[in-house]
Amino acid sequence: MPTTTVPARSEIPVEHTWDLANIYPTPADWEAKLAEVRARLPLSRQFQGRLGEGPEVLAAWLAHFQDLLQDTQRLVMYASLDYSTDTSHQVAAARTAQATTLAATVQAAVSFAEPELMGIGFDVLRAWQQTHPPLAIYAHYFDNLERMSAHVRSAEVEELLGQVEDPFRTAANTHGILTNSEIPFAPAHASDASQTFEVTHGALGALLSSSDREVRRTAWESYADGHLAYKNTLANALAAGVKQDVFRARARRYASSLEAALTPPNISTTIFHNLIETFRRNLPTWHRYWRLRRQVLGVQTLYEYDIKAPLTKDKIEVSYPQAVTWICEGMAPLGKEYVDVLRGGALEERWVDIYPNKGKRLGAFSYGGPGTHPFIMMSYNDDIFSLSTLAHELGHSLHSYYSWRTQPIIYGRYTLFAAEVASNFNQALVRDHLLRTQSDRAFQIAVIEEAMSNFHRYFLIMPTLARFELEVHERTERGEALTATVLNDLMADLFAEGYGADLVMDRARTGSTWAQFSTHLYSNFYVYQYATGIAGANALAQGVLAGKEGAVERYLEFLHAGGSRYPLDALQRAGVDLTTPAPVDAAFAVLADYVDRLETLLL
Repeated sequence: MPTTTVPARSEIPVEHTWDLANIYPTPADWEAKLAEVRARLPLSRQFQGRLGEGPEVLAAWLAHFQDLLQDTQRLVMYASLDYSTDTSHQVAAARTAQATTLAATVQAAVSFAEPELMGIGFDVLRAWQQTHPPLAIYAHYFDNLERMSAHVRSAEVEELLGQVEDPFRTAANTHGILTNSEIPFAPAHASDASQTFEVTHGALGALLSSSDREVRRTAWESYADGHLAYKNTLANALAAGVKQDVFRARARRYASSLEAALTPPNISTTIFHNLIETFRRNLPTWHRYWRLRRQVLGVQTLYEYDIKAPLTKDKIEVSYPQAVTWICEGMAPLGKEYVDVLRGGALEERWVDIYPNKGKRLGAFSYGGPGTHPFIMMSYNDDIFSLSTLAHELGHSLHSYYSWRTQPIIYGRYTLFAAEVASNFNQALVRDHLLRTQSDRAFQIAVIEEAMSNFHRYFLIMPTLARFELEVHERTERGEALTATVLNDLMADLFAEGYGADLVMDRARTGSTWAQFSTHLYSNFYVYQYATGIAGANALAQGVLAGKEGAVERYLEFLHAGGSRYPLDALQRAGVDLTTPAPVDAAFAVLADYVDRLETLLL
């Protein structure tokens, strides 16, 4: 019986992999830089107790701090990128462990600075900033520090909090190691038993989009069952991660883990609760889509493994070069420079690690830092879904490219709240381009199917995970236990609302969804921002596509701003106000319009 397998990392042509030499030419160079940064750490202590001596000393400290931050970020970046593409590579795993330990050590070494700056007084800091030009760029940094001052502890406590970050990564790392490299998945098989398919993180998306229902069912069940087999270990890891969030929140005098997550980017908890309320109010749009799917597929019962089943028999294949061409055409409204940078990164400069291989991490991401180009990891499968994923990650990458080019290191990183706008903006523009230029009925259906799949992740799965996250944190804050049974039952109950009566749920397997996210749920209240991001993106994209005066310029200004503004402020300047539920309602209207289009095309 023939089997479709995923190649080993060593079998992937080098031109299809990313170019880590852009960070360090060789692993030996990485080792040398690691030793150099370790040797520089005592220099940080020479500034302790001296920041109040005057603006010259403060400027010297901030320059030292930024250099140390950039070098540490690059060390972590090189190690984690190398490990991400082959999680069975033990040398890469060791480098990653060294880098994360260094990052925690650096955090502890610089922890004295913010309490000391607060001790100087913000009136003095602003006076120095106005009279000493090298400090002028730090106006937003000082404002943010003042805003956060109630949650910054003494130098001794800050150092201790920095020291616990390395051991606190153990829970997330355990979850990631188990799910990315050690859980075995049974192969999927075709309905006629003529072929089997290896189930991996990178191959799962293509298997769940198969026209063969048995391939979809066996792949979906294999993936869920693999995680269920280790549910108790994974639940223990997640419970530890949630307890760590609660500890951090209490150590920094926040009322809750939610407040601790939303206060640093200056986002009100009201925005989180508005999102959840608006999401629940719009669930009938999803229920309508499930009914349409069941009708078009001609099945008596719609199951979760049917969510990505193709709605036509025509398979639309999209090669990687063709995807880049269409993405560039779709992004043309942003101008020649944007398109040229995007095309060069995707085709010439090896920003992208393109295809699946054994041991490759789940999902896709964009990563990098000042002094490097962006890096994109994905598992391209020659379809519309992969095209859209590439557009999404290139949105992140161009956001980073412009931020790093424009902002000092201290503002080079932007929040996820802003990041998910840039990525979804690209997808919105590319979908619009494809729907306007590709008139073939099957192609139109494929584009809308991809859009619905993306909205399914961002506007169903992520808000549901956000509700789950809120509940498990609140239970932990009340001293309640989190077991695999508790987590699975809660997850299944929440998904039951989203699926309604038209999609039959497998409670045990659906309940394991939390276990299938090895990163997201270990970043305190991370996932809700996917939903706010797609809402903001579609609002801004509609302005650009409508030719609204100044829309392109305001959007590019948003990309250049990086972390120099609070994300809500940056987005309001770009043209969308996410403090109200209106953009979320409007994004659900976009979703409903896609359902309308499908009904016209299919019924």
